[in-house]
Amino acid sequence: MPAARSLKKTTAKKTPRATVPVRAAQKTTPAKAARKTAKKRPAADPTDPQRVQTILDRLAQHYPNAVCALHHKNAWELMVATILSAQCTDVRVNMVTPALFKRFPTPQAMAKAPQAEVEELIRTTGFFRNKAKNIIGAAQRLIAEFGGKVPQTMEELLTIPGVARKTANVVSGSWYKIGLGVVVDTHVMRITQRLELTKSTTPEKIEQDMMRLLPQASWIDFSHRVIHFGREICVARKPRCADCFLEDICNSKDKTWSTH
Repeated sequence: MPAARSLKKTTAKKTPRATVPVRAAQKTTPAKAARKTAKKRPAADPTDPQRVQTILDRLAQHYPNAVCALHHKNAWELMVATILSAQCTDVRVNMVTPALFKRFPTPQAMAKAPQAEVEELIRTTGFFRNKAKNIIGAAQRLIAEFGGKVPQTMEELLTIPGVARKTANVVSGSWYKIGLGVVVDTHVMRITQRLELTKSTTPEKIEQDMMRLLPQASWIDFSHRVIHFGREICVARKPRCADCFLEDICNSKDKTWSTH
């Protein structure tokens, strides 16, 4: 019987693979991990009801007795003062109105006032010709349509010369204590935007946003308190963020100081 042949495996030579350099493992620092997590975490809603309530509570705590800064003794004087406050500071208006009201104390007196004399009395408030025309026209309208009394409804107030929503809201809120809307002046515009309570840029749209966002019971006080806050702390240029009681929940791009 023929001898069995021995079978030998032929092993093919393998081409050595190129050695790929192994990168050193990068250490993940706590700061990098936090940034990575922050990117994945959805941004908090700045209009969240809890945050809004916190803002309202802190404003109430710091300005519990905030009221309208325009000096007045009745609804007529307040309406006139608010008309004069357009493009003018309340301080300047308060310097002008004593002499104006002494000379023309009632709508009946103002309705017959010579426009040139009214212009001279209010000259330093700016835009004095148009303001004088509106004040006289407002007095005449009150006598002709409302028995010489300032009306209380928004629809009626808006028919008076020189009265837009801001003036109507000031009169209804500060004198009649009726929250028909939210007063939006330059301070309220600036601060509601900084606090990301609105993305709107016009007083009309900002007011509508605030009316949707805030409880109606807070409309009157909110504006008074924000105006005081805007004069003392959240000023237009270089806000005093280091002294601000809302700094920890504010993410405004023009903050001057931050703890977070």
